[in-house]
Amino acid sequence: MAINSRAAALGRDGEDIAVAHLESQGWQIIERNWRCPSGELDIIAWDGAAGAIVFVEVKSRSSVAFGEPVEAITWRKLAKLRELSILWLRVHRPRVREIRLDAIGVLKPRSGEPELTHLRGISA
Repeated sequence: MAINSRAAALGRDGEDIAVAHLESQGWQIIERNWRCPSGELDIIAWDGAAGAIVFVEVKSRSSVAFGEPVEAITWRKLAKLRELSILWLRVHRPRVREIRLDAIGVLKPRSGEPELTHLRGISA
């Protein structure tokens, strides 16, 4: 398998793991991989306990050789996530009072169980 297809498979697996985690918390998945000309949002979900729409960025890695997965979310990426979240809200116009940006890091080594880190309310 080529490096790009391995990376794509790791990304898909990481998102599937993240969705399973969120659903196990009672969250409702509104949309996955929402795309527009400006970019993509990985997961949009409803956190009923918080009464919030949550935009979730998922980062997956097979090792920590280059750092933890969530460390890949730079201030530039965070700014892009904010921009994309606003675009999604403009298109869908949900009636909510709370919105939040979360990050989920999935460490999925070639052998062993995946490890998940969920950071709520990320900001720069």
